[in-house]
Amino acid sequence: MLKWAIIFAIIAIIAAVLGFGGIAGAAATIAKLLFFVFLVICVIFLVLTFTAARQL
Repeated sequence: MLKWAIIFAIIAIIAAVLGFGGIAGAAATIAKLLFFVFLVICVIFLVLTFTAARQL
């Protein structure tokens, strides 16, 4: 997930440098969305890890 967010961020930067504003904006939006989904999943797994460790 984080890999795809970085790829879309790079695409957004390249598109912005080349003057493709619409594509750059769309790619940046997708990159932000993927990054926040990655953060949410990371926090969920972190909480699940700590709750599972307490049960042992």
